[in-house]
Amino acid sequence: MGMRALFGLLLAAAMTLAAGAAQAHPHVWITATSELLYAADGSITGVRHAWTFDDMFSAYAVQGLESKTKGAYTREELTPLAQTNVESLKEYAYFTFARADGKKERFQEPVDYFLDYKDTVLTLHFTLPLKNPVKPKQLVLEVFDRSFFIDFQMAKDDPVKLVGAPAGCQMKLERPNDGTASAQKLNEQTFLNGESANFGMMFANKITVDCP
Repeated sequence: MGMRALFGLLLAAAMTLAAGAAQAHPHVWITATSELLYAADGSITGVRHAWTFDDMFSAYAVQGLESKTKGAYTREELTPLAQTNVESLKEYAYFTFARADGKKERFQEPVDYFLDYKDTVLTLHFTLPLKNPVKPKQLVLEVFDRSFFIDFQMAKDDPVKLVGAPAGCQMKLERPNDGTASAQKLNEQTFLNGESANFGMMFANKITVDCP
């Protein structure tokens, strides 16, 4: 079952519990960390993400999964779910958007992916290699869901790391304002009709790296 398919079922359950009342976005919350990966020649080769899901979605996602230990899941037991999830991300451009010196860059399919389960929440780890490594003066990386179905928040501690970056590179993270209050003003039908298809852009996490 794909990640967004799971989200859809979770949404349906939430709407049922609300007895048909309008539901506000977002529906899933992710706390994220990101590592920008550099090669020895100073070029950027990709980004490594770790996305921790909220406890409600995590509980829903593991329902029905078999495990040797009740209430605990090994990386191996979560492998099929991890594979399905990363495969489903392609349709949404992995919620990751990069520009090198103003030029849009694209990513290859995720590698080195796995899920872990700790303290009742799931964390999805995966690496997105760039299709073509680049060596820009400025890289801008944004993480967000255009439809604001998912609310991405960068972790409070060590949200972004530069791994192997050349000396002198400077990183800046711009966090979005809390989108929940604004989203509350828009009911579910507004999103389903596509009227706010790019609403999530207002709440993008923007990472800017400037190198000499």
